[in-house]
Parts: sequence; C-alpha cells; structure tokens
Amino acid sequence: MSEPQETVETRGDERVDLLKMDTNNDGKTDLWAADTDGDGKTDLYQFDTDGDGKVNVTMSDLDEDGTPDQVVEGDGGHPPTP
Repeated sequence: MSEPQETVETRGDERVDLLKMDTNNDGKTDLWAADTDGDGKTDLYQFDTDGDGKVNVTMSDLDEDGTPDQVVEGDGGHPPTP
C-alpha cells in the first residue's frame, strides 16, 4: 500500500495550466505550471523527474514572488490535467 501524499496549499481552487512542456524531448510532459486563483500568474509548479509521466515534485508559490513556499513529493493533491 502506498503512503499518503502531503497536500500542497494553493492560492485558489481552480487549476488552469499555463504551461505544459516536454523538457527532455521524450514525448511526455514533464513540467506543468498552473494558475489556481485566476490572476494569470503561475503559483503551482510540478515536475516529472524520472520520465514515467507522473508528477514527482510539486511546489507552490503562495505570494507569487518566485520563491517556493512549499515543496512536496508527488502531485500534492493536485493532479495535472490531461
């Protein structure tokens, strides 16, 4: 049985992916940048670090100053949109 994942606090409840990228050219998204409060600025960052197509690290930037306020393993309770 897998361990429960820590949930990341976000600025809002609506996820809008502003950016999805394949940074290593393997054909799968491995970087997601999302706005959760509707202001058009990224406040949720997610990374696939092992190439399996699943989020391994999630960071939230609650004050949108460019410095992560919380970093957790996994999707932080915010799975990316397909």
